[in-house]
Amino acid sequence: QVQLAESGGGSVQAGGSLRLSCAVSGYTGRRKYMGWFRQAPGKEREGVAALYTDGGRPYYVDSVKGRFTISQDNAKNTMYLQMDSLKPEDTAMYYCAACRPPPVASALERALEYGGQWCRDWGQGTQVTVSS
Repeated sequence: QVQLAESGGGSVQAGGSLRLSCAVSGYTGRRKYMGWFRQAPGKEREGVAALYTDGGRPYYVDSVKGRFTISQDNAKNTMYLQMDSLKPEDTAMYYCAACRPPPVASALERALEYGGQWCRDWGQGTQVTVSS
């Protein structure tokens, strides 16, 4: 079983930056797709960014492309989400997850779809609040 723990959330003004961390422990096994998701009050959970732990180009949804950067430090068993140029609409609870999407060419995109239906292991979340 995989254990995930997010940290790094907080309150910032629009245009500011935050870096979220996701500490990973336990057996990751076949869950080689890791993603960041977010859920704002009254809205459904949505995928934000995903990476394949064995390497390759990450995937970002359009709303964060160019502003957010997902990365990993295998030595520390930690995944990160660097968030720059934050906007009030980025306000949400942010979660990291370990996923097993279908083995297709668009697997990274699939890992984020439908709020994380392919993701079995989740962290407890960290709150990000962006004020205007």
